[in-house]
Amino acid sequence: MNTDATKQAPATGWWTEAVIYQVYPRSFADSDGDGIGDLPGITARLDHLAELGVDAVWLSPFYPSPQADAGYDVADYRDVDPLFGTLADADKMIAEAKARGLRVIVDLVPNHTSSAHRWFAAAVAAAPGSPERRRYVIRDGKGPDGAEPPNDWESVFGGPAWTRLPDGQWYLHLFDTGQPDLDWDNPEVREEFLDVLRFWLDRGVDGFRVDVAHGLIKQADLADWQEPQEILSGNEADKPRPPMWDQDGVHEIYREWRRLLDSYAGERVLVAEAWVEPAERLARYVRPDEMHQAFNFEYLMAAWTAPAQYAVITRSLEATDAVGAPTTWVLSNHDVVRHASRLGLSTGGGRTNGIGVDDPQPDAALGLRRARAASLLMLALPGSAYLYQGEELGLPEHTTLPDEARQDPTWARSGHTQRGRDGCRVPIPWEADAPSYGFGPTDASWLPQPPVWAEYALDRQRGVPGSTYELYRTALRLRREHGLARGPMRFLSSGDEVLTFTNGDLTVLTNFGAAPVPLPDGATVLASSAPLDGTAVPTDVTVWWV
Repeated sequence: MNTDATKQAPATGWWTEAVIYQVYPRSFADSDGDGIGDLPGITARLDHLAELGVDAVWLSPFYPSPQADAGYDVADYRDVDPLFGTLADADKMIAEAKARGLRVIVDLVPNHTSSAHRWFAAAVAAAPGSPERRRYVIRDGKGPDGAEPPNDWESVFGGPAWTRLPDGQWYLHLFDTGQPDLDWDNPEVREEFLDVLRFWLDRGVDGFRVDVAHGLIKQADLADWQEPQEILSGNEADKPRPPMWDQDGVHEIYREWRRLLDSYAGERVLVAEAWVEPAERLARYVRPDEMHQAFNFEYLMAAWTAPAQYAVITRSLEATDAVGAPTTWVLSNHDVVRHASRLGLSTGGGRTNGIGVDDPQPDAALGLRRARAASLLMLALPGSAYLYQGEELGLPEHTTLPDEARQDPTWARSGHTQRGRDGCRVPIPWEADAPSYGFGPTDASWLPQPPVWAEYALDRQRGVPGSTYELYRTALRLRREHGLARGPMRFLSSGDEVLTFTNGDLTVLTNFGAAPVPLPDGATVLASSAPLDGTAVPTDVTVWWV
């Protein structure tokens, strides 16, 4: 890490303080009743985001796609899949968001295309060594007849990371077979994505969340990797970096992208989905001439204990402060178990794999109690923050989803040993007594919604004191009023049971212990994740006071 003498000056800009709301288009709002959310549905629900008090919205992919991985297999980066609408619908959604003061970030998937992309069709049709094949990581196999894969890499979704083409060569897919990896050592690939960036910047988007940002460059020799293939594995300080993740060459790409974005007015941003540890390695992605934000997955995965939370918060802030960037906090997204369930598991910590009906079930009440406390803690930290759709309702994971309904490729590719991510992607509830809980005008829903959704519906929580929705609205309002995103923050205690810090004029306390913790005399409570015990903070509760 840089020393104090070489620290960068803190960055400034809307993105250093923003709370950004992730919309998973399939599951947010369905305008036409086909059971799949769409862009007109998002546009119709933008008032909810404005009333909630967020600053921007990030949309998961809505591009043309065979949907082998729910849209993260992109067939055309410059259009909208008919499932979700049209380019005109995208333009209207962007304009309507801006009219409400909301910025718009779209997903970019540069590590791989869909196997239905015109480039891959051309590669399959072309000869080995052709320019068309050099756009992808396509190699000869091992053995006398090339019948063995080029190396031992496994797919993140399970199974081998290589598939053989009819002429005997092999193509790499770190994810599904329908997601062939591009070769980012090829200048043609780099120029293509600069043009894609321009296409959406010219349509008015405010930035890009970059999928698998740490995966574009592979180690040149494609060396074997004996460790299990997980998107975060092998990045720890005491282990070598995997040959497919976090290679130093990715930073040259993002410096070029940053120059392009900086040529546009309006502070356009790049957000790294980089599953990278330790924090000092992640901070490299947000140096002043690279990306603006990088999701803090180490924080998302941290155990629900005072020492673990203190350690990850301290480590994260030190690493990003050294490069002048904000820390970007996150607790849930479309790839992990929702934190209202994750924190109700006996482990009390990180879990990315889904939960099935035959798995140990989370304690729903405990999970929600801790989720509310965790969210109030997170929103008091300096920097930016991301919310995943439905967390403002306290939504849990759908842990009783029928196996036959699962669509995540992880479920099939793992031989039904990993439940996958469908449980956090179930369409969210808006109205308790409406068809599909208000998700759409009919009962259709691409993943089945559980009956418990009614009690979490927005219309059951809006205006109800103490509801999770009103807790989020209060926290977001106070966060802005008290400048919590800017700090300064200072820890007052970091023991085994209690975490206490000041941020500006606020004091924040989270009680991880068994005994209530008394508040100081004269404390004026502004927000609490659960009712207090008189003037004491009960277990698994976060409170803000002045």
